[in-house]
Amino acid sequence: MTIAIIGGGAAGFFLAINLKRLAPNIDVTIFEKSAKVLTKVAISGGGRCNLTNSFAEIKKLNQAYPRGDKLLKRAFRLFDHRDTYKWFEDAGVPLVTQDDQCVFPYSQDSNQIVVTFIKLARELGISVKTLHRLTSITSGERYTLTFNADTRCTFDAVAITTGGSPKAEGLSYLEALGHKIILPVPSLFTFNIPSDSIRELMGVVAENAMVSLEGTNLKASGALLITHWGMSGPVILKLSSYGARLINEKQYRFNILVSWINEVNCDKIAEYINSIVRENPQKKVANVCPYNITSRLWLHILKKAEIPTDRKWVDLGKRAINKIINLLSNDQYTVHGKGSFKDEFVTCGGVSLECIEFNTMESKNCPNLYFAGEILDIDAITGGFNLQAAWTTAYVAAVAISQPLINK
Repeated sequence: MTIAIIGGGAAGFFLAINLKRLAPNIDVTIFEKSAKVLTKVAISGGGRCNLTNSFAEIKKLNQAYPRGDKLLKRAFRLFDHRDTYKWFEDAGVPLVTQDDQCVFPYSQDSNQIVVTFIKLARELGISVKTLHRLTSITSGERYTLTFNADTRCTFDAVAITTGGSPKAEGLSYLEALGHKIILPVPSLFTFNIPSDSIRELMGVVAENAMVSLEGTNLKASGALLITHWGMSGPVILKLSSYGARLINEKQYRFNILVSWINEVNCDKIAEYINSIVRENPQKKVANVCPYNITSRLWLHILKKAEIPTDRKWVDLGKRAINKIINLLSNDQYTVHGKGSFKDEFVTCGGVSLECIEFNTMESKNCPNLYFAGEILDIDAITGGFNLQAAWTTAYVAAVAISQPLINK
């Protein structure tokens, strides 16, 4: 049996390696359009490669996967994050789980993953062909693939692992085979907030913030990083993932509401602020930062509330206190545009899961055509969860492809 894997990234290599381990007699060829394989793996996690997550803080998969949680819930029964951890450690890549539950190679070097995959592929006899761009695919008794407009090959089975496509046109060849395509739009991006004094706080981190999309129920909690262009950090990336499609519809112009202290109950905040007034009546407001927020952020809030920094707490009137409460819990900013996240391009959209057999990752329309990774309409709130989806879907596809041969 011969199989072509289209895409030399995380899902493609993982599928190929596991397939050859399960059924060594299968002839496996990986086709990559660019000159190098695994380039996105090499830059993921800031060059450290966030392989997966401990899932310790995830009670339901839709908390981590705004799209694709139902498919993954079933697929995780066969291969989940614990299996991923064991797989890489067995492959000679020791892992470490950080305090934020992200899992990285102990070496903190993504090249270790790249080298490991290439080494295993070579040992297993997997053929890797670079500079092979797929231009067409036709189905019949076998699949005929055309590369670079003139190179044709035939295969018994094909797995598409090309990753996210920035434009729907890039998936037109799959649509021609009868697959429904969900319009790809960016996910995991930072927020541009031009012409706002908040950008003067570049480098400041609010460790426990909550950000919501005004006029919706979408919100996220976590660390917020202020940048020279606006806002970033885990909480912003989560919110961009949850609201990717809606934000796209708004053409990346919208308002966000920021609770710098992850609290929106004004009565609770008022009680806390009044306790500061009682305990520090003669101190200047600038010298006592509520909720341990940074001094720079606190001065920004005071300036926005038009409260002089040398005013004493005891001299704050009810109106001034209400301004502080409102800005701590419900500070508003206008977003105009998005930024990229560490040169990684993540999309929501792709091949609709309506077209996929959840147990095998096989196309419902085309027998012996499989999918794995970000080509599917699956995406997550951080890179580690996205890579876990790639490992899981690739493994499920490998098992499904090899099963008939094993059973023989």
